[in-house]
Amino acid sequence: MARVSYVEPDQATPEVKEIYQNIFRGRPGNAQKVLAHRPEMLKNFLGFYGSVGKSLDRKLYEAIYIRVSAINQCRYCLQHHVAASKRVGLTAEDWRALKSGGYGRFSEKEQAALSYAEKLTRSPHEVTDADFATLKTYFTEPEIVDLHLLTGLVNLTNRFTDPLGLDLEIPVQEI
Repeated sequence: MARVSYVEPDQATPEVKEIYQNIFRGRPGNAQKVLAHRPEMLKNFLGFYGSVGKSLDRKLYEAIYIRVSAINQCRYCLQHHVAASKRVGLTAEDWRALKSGGYGRFSEKEQAALSYAEKLTRSPHEVTDADFATLKTYFTEPEIVDLHLLTGLVNLTNRFTDPLGLDLEIPVQEI
């Protein structure tokens, strides 16, 4: 159960109602309903969230979201991105591999990104020039910035959703 209230569409300010309608077709998720307590923050966060990871392949984006959420044991984000990952071709076997940290079923490029995202999540102070040299084998510098920010964004959302006790709006998918 959520530790703070949700701003439901019928309770929202006109500005938030417009965001709910225009961006979420009148069906915001619980994360957005909590952010709606701070309308300016909701608006700015949605813009930032929508811009991060755009230079990366969508399958890789979802794989990173799943892996980092699994490391952080964030049920809310993990479930939402397992659901989203189906649309880009990730399978139940992929989910299990990502949950356990097994990257062997992924390409070398994907493995490099997933390994970096894991290191950045677990021990950011241990990221080295060698890590960047590996990334530069597969990614441009703008893509590396995107990968880095995506990992940070996942960590941020993981620390926002589950600690606030947000309820899932979707059926649980067992991994």
